[in-house]
Amino acid sequence: MTGPRGTPRTAARVSRDAKAMRNETGESEGNALASAEASAHAGTPAPGSAGAAEGNKGTGAFAQRPDHSVYGALDLGTNNCRLLVAKPSRHGFVVIDAFSRIIRLGEGVLTSGKLSDDAMQRTIDALRVCGDKMRRRTVTRSRLIATEACRIATNGAEFVDRVENETGLKLEVVGRETEAKLAVSGCASLLDRNCDWALVFDIGGGSSELIWLDLTRLGKQRRRSVHDRVDVQNCIAAWTSLPIGVVSLAERHGGREVTEESYEAMVDDVMVGLNAFESQYRFGEKIGRSSAHFLGTSGTVTTISGIHLKLPHYERSRVDGCWLTADDVRRVSGDLIAMSYAERVAQPCIGHERADLVLAGCAILEALLRMWPCQRLRVADRGLREGILTTLMAEDGHDRRGTSPRPRRRRRGGKKAQAGRD
Repeated sequence: MTGPRGTPRTAARVSRDAKAMRNETGESEGNALASAEASAHAGTPAPGSAGAAEGNKGTGAFAQRPDHSVYGALDLGTNNCRLLVAKPSRHGFVVIDAFSRIIRLGEGVLTSGKLSDDAMQRTIDALRVCGDKMRRRTVTRSRLIATEACRIATNGAEFVDRVENETGLKLEVVGRETEAKLAVSGCASLLDRNCDWALVFDIGGGSSELIWLDLTRLGKQRRRSVHDRVDVQNCIAAWTSLPIGVVSLAERHGGREVTEESYEAMVDDVMVGLNAFESQYRFGEKIGRSSAHFLGTSGTVTTISGIHLKLPHYERSRVDGCWLTADDVRRVSGDLIAMSYAERVAQPCIGHERADLVLAGCAILEALLRMWPCQRLRVADRGLREGILTTLMAEDGHDRRGTSPRPRRRRRGGKKAQAGRD
């Protein structure tokens, strides 16, 4: 659920984004992403990291042997189909291939209760590309998850069977708690560990996952290992999944022609969904006595960031990890409300495939800011796919070195030298 995907881009753009994937998520392998296919970018749980990836482990069509070397992670959401293929590296993983396409699988599900024939065909076409990429890259272990659209559609199970029959890919429809945990692991390295609390949120097409983290449970040492990122799940104080996303909210209120009144109606809808969660846990009181920040992983926050930075085209390297203030967010939202649909389409970080959804995402974010008035928001162009890769590699024992410091070495003459940083 990351990045303002959906605007047509050339392979050159994907090459730029590939080079940009060099932060703590994992380095990029040269221009491996620069293919025409990839240019379509557009309750409190039990403690312990064992719950990181409930459900089948090593699911999909490519789980083969214990000495895994190439991993695949697929996130099939209500609006997008996204794939990452990666190899383990010293501090995480190296992305060697990727794919993202807006497929709007959940289009009309709220009214009909079913996935439409057109939406299923669009999705299967995209999944065929994903399957081809995993085969070419010789993926040895994968996890292929489907989220809200397949959870709520009456024909979701039929669609999963059809996908396996037509593409060879075995989708796993995950629960909302699993989705929330994977989102946390996917962007854990962007947390400000000097804060006491953080709200990680993922605004999706059909639902929005909200996870409050108690960062006081973490040590200040930062190991940057896959195990460290999975262990952040132990900081989850509470979570909820709102059955509200950009697609469902835009379908309910209209996404093309948005007035200040209709925008406020969207915000009010989301506030109703937040009230029960806040009434139970009282995070407003907790963060009022300590330091807190937001960490958003979704197309909404990456789009807002790109517009705020006045980017002539979307650049992951400038968006992922950047900080915004609440005023920055509201300024961009206000500008978008004042625009016509055509003007939103013309925005380089929006495009025609997201122009009718972006204000619904802004309304969800505005409701979060009103409920919990944090002044700092960090933007993550990463999420479920990175969380899947992180948990699979942690389960397989990669980067165990990150769990303890290196032994100190001695220089010639017997003097100790400071060990290098892991």
